[in-house]
Amino acid sequence: MKLPVMDSKLALSDEILMAVEKPARYIGGEVNAVIKKKDQVDVRFAMCFPDVYEIGMSHLGMQILYDMFNRWEDVWCERVYSPWTDLDQIMRRKKIPLFALESQDPVKEFDFLGITIQYEMCYTNILQVLELSQIPLHALERTDEDPIVIGGGPCSYNPEPIAAFFDIFYIGEGETQYRALMDLYKQCKENGYSRNAFLLRAAREIPGMYVPSLYDVSYHEDGTIKAFTPNQEGVPERILKEIVMDLDEVPYPMKPVVPYIKATQDRVVLEIQRGCIRGCRFCQAGQLYRPVREKSVETLKKYATEMLKNTGYEEISLSSLSSSDYTWLEELVNYLMDTCRENHVNIALPSLRIDAFSLDVMSKVQDVKKSSLTFAPEAGSQRLRDVINKGLTEEVILEGAGMAFEGGWNKVKLYFMLGLPTETEEDIYGIADLCNKIAATYYDRIPKEKRTGPVQITASTSFFIPKPFTPFQWARMCTKDEFIKKAGYTKHSIHSQLNQKRIKYNWHEADVSVMEGVFARGDRKVADVIETAYKKGCLYDSWGESYKNDLWLEAFDECNVDIAFYTTRERSLDEIFPWDFLDCGVTKEFLKREWLKAIDEKVSPNCRMQCQGCGAARFGGGVCTEEKGVCAL
Repeated sequence: MKLPVMDSKLALSDEILMAVEKPARYIGGEVNAVIKKKDQVDVRFAMCFPDVYEIGMSHLGMQILYDMFNRWEDVWCERVYSPWTDLDQIMRRKKIPLFALESQDPVKEFDFLGITIQYEMCYTNILQVLELSQIPLHALERTDEDPIVIGGGPCSYNPEPIAAFFDIFYIGEGETQYRALMDLYKQCKENGYSRNAFLLRAAREIPGMYVPSLYDVSYHEDGTIKAFTPNQEGVPERILKEIVMDLDEVPYPMKPVVPYIKATQDRVVLEIQRGCIRGCRFCQAGQLYRPVREKSVETLKKYATEMLKNTGYEEISLSSLSSSDYTWLEELVNYLMDTCRENHVNIALPSLRIDAFSLDVMSKVQDVKKSSLTFAPEAGSQRLRDVINKGLTEEVILEGAGMAFEGGWNKVKLYFMLGLPTETEEDIYGIADLCNKIAATYYDRIPKEKRTGPVQITASTSFFIPKPFTPFQWARMCTKDEFIKKAGYTKHSIHSQLNQKRIKYNWHEADVSVMEGVFARGDRKVADVIETAYKKGCLYDSWGESYKNDLWLEAFDECNVDIAFYTTRERSLDEIFPWDFLDCGVTKEFLKREWLKAIDEKVSPNCRMQCQGCGAARFGGGVCTEEKGVCAL
């Protein structure tokens, strides 16, 4: 396959490239990278993922927008990632500006810097990207010579902790309004409009655009929000998310860029649907991407064939929040099995529920002797699974495990959360009890002569973090000490089980979880903390070896911001949240109903069983207009 021809030299010298880890992160020129002549385009867009190259190259949303932008003749979209710490130090010392991979040109020369914000713990990396690009950190300090800095992705549904650093946030799915935004920018540029004039017009004229500088916030004496109001006429008081209702009619990357080095997700990714019918009360994605919308199976067959041909990948993965709920999964998998068998390509099937059909499918596409099965009960007791609306009973879990063992598996991974609302010690003990019952199921159902070895169970616990636009956005969050105590109790209770030697236990870092909780529900006052921590040396906070909790605590103290205000404080049902000016499609009234049902330990059926009147039916499609899902409320 012919590589793109670079029309400029590399931004980094051979001497620097030889001095850093994995120099292929910074040279561009990969298979399917898009090269255009910069004097033949009107808009240059630097698309940034604020993490290391291998993580960013695995992000499907960025691949979709990169492909869509570059289909437009007047736009050239290039990629930017956070330099790893070794190159970061060299670039600062030698004053080398951050550059885009395709042209190797400095980011500061572009019209737009678009940053996809997937995870709260990347916020200091956003400041790294801005500073290395020689762009002022604060939006209010930028001039007409600086790129427009625009953010998008799930964290933009509470953009307030980082609002000071962005000119615009795009709220919702990127396929719908970027063309209009590019056209408006070109028009303003041709007519000599200032950046502020462009931002005002974008906020007034283009749906889904949030310009932080055009809104003012006032606070009560207790620190909660009193009012959030526009400060210019014509700027909307509430901003509704952008959403694609027909997934077959929007661009999808048939020629994704193939990295030179192994990426985290080193495979073809086939997005089969958006959204989830399940309604787990802790899950933000399940609310943000409502209603469920499916791609047609014929479109997916065509995409899979074309993408495998254009990349040379040896694996294809289905992307979805709940693949088992895709209507045509069996037909799609059978097609892929036939196609992939011919081309010696593996199939990955994440996000499957453990039922007879899913296990049958997995047994055909996986080497059961080598692979592990993954369950996510989330809670150890049935009472707590009802609170979180998980929709799994212990009977279903044990039967699924039993069928898996009969199918040849003997390795199981189990995922739980600690610190969920209403959790008791009995619920925590239930984690160990459930692990023990699953291990016992193996020995009860599989005769000794048919066992492929001893059962191996890995139980992992993360710590519950209340997220915006979920029924649990009102919940208090545990302190670090409470989380550690719960993890210790879980470990002790697992070690007390009969099958303890067959159960391995892992848990997440408590201090990182607390910090994520602050950023998830933070307001504009948190921005000073993020900037202070960054200047103290915080970077790559999502990487355990890089996280510096002591520096973060110093930053909170220096900025006089109380961590407990955002985490452990009880919230009233009528409190104004920092994100209440955004409309993600589900109503606050629906979320309140679900929160109160959680407290009462009541379960809500999934979208295909019974509509709960969440508000997403207003979009007029997807599961809301299926026969079983027609909105009745």
